[in-house]
Amino acid sequence: MSPGKQAAQSKAAASMAAGARLEAMRRRVRLSRVAVWAVIAAGPVALCVALASTPTTVQAASPANPTAVRTAAASADPGGYAQLFVSVWLRSSADDATSAQARLAQSMAPDVNLPDPAAAAQSGPQSVTAVRSAQREAGAWSVTVAAQYAGGSVRYYAVPVAADRAGASFTVTGAPGVVAAPARAELPKSSYGVTVPEGDLSSAVGEFLAAYLTGAGEVSRYLAPGVKLTAVSPAPYTAVSVEQVAAVEEAAAAETVPADGTAVRVLVRVEARDADGRWPLACELVLKARSGRWEIAALESGAAHDGGAR
Repeated sequence: MSPGKQAAQSKAAASMAAGARLEAMRRRVRLSRVAVWAVIAAGPVALCVALASTPTTVQAASPANPTAVRTAAASADPGGYAQLFVSVWLRSSADDATSAQARLAQSMAPDVNLPDPAAAAQSGPQSVTAVRSAQREAGAWSVTVAAQYAGGSVRYYAVPVAADRAGASFTVTGAPGVVAAPARAELPKSSYGVTVPEGDLSSAVGEFLAAYLTGAGEVSRYLAPGVKLTAVSPAPYTAVSVEQVAAVEEAAAAETVPADGTAVRVLVRVEARDADGRWPLACELVLKARSGRWEIAALESGAAHDGGAR
């Protein structure tokens, strides 16, 4: 046989073998599908058995370049640490470096000298409060601390504080500096622009607050259905009088109680009295109309501004 015929026969044999292998694979796929459908028809238990017995080849994907996940620990505000330091530092003396106050101040700020007050100097501050914390850069803070003295004077200190990356450890890095008081921020215009005259709403508010703050009557009788509020106990005041009521919605100033379900938000300024004097207070309420009367739907004191009304 010639070499050309031998090559042709070899190619034909290879093609037939490849075709046979392909046909065998197709038969296996068809048989697998028939088996799976048969198992599904037989029930879920048989399906689980079939899936468990069917060999499955899983090729692992080539891992992509790993992405580094960095969790930055938020530095805790060192305001409390600076507040404590100023409190003990102002109450310590270089002449008594072994006192508890001095030792604590030195442990919190190893590189800061202790003050040296005169013998006739006023006593330490009555109270010390952190009023502002500003992060200068990573791990570096400046905390403004207010020290109030018995005569009513207030002195403000700026304290440099270093924090570790986790925000769990602090150190005062330098002596406190005396700074001016923080400026007062301008308040936005009050949303309570509707003046509420004396009437059903102001009466409902006054009676509710009397029960809530003085224990005069049951609080529940003034509440809307589903609202739960309990009176302040023990009652802090002996009398409460309404000074002014302002509202957001015009419906609060209507001469008659509006339709059921009408809700209004009001800011109430009151004068509370007890054995020690008179106290100007304010609270925010939500009222709803029902059956010709106003009922308290929510107590939301501290949620809005009153525009600085006095």
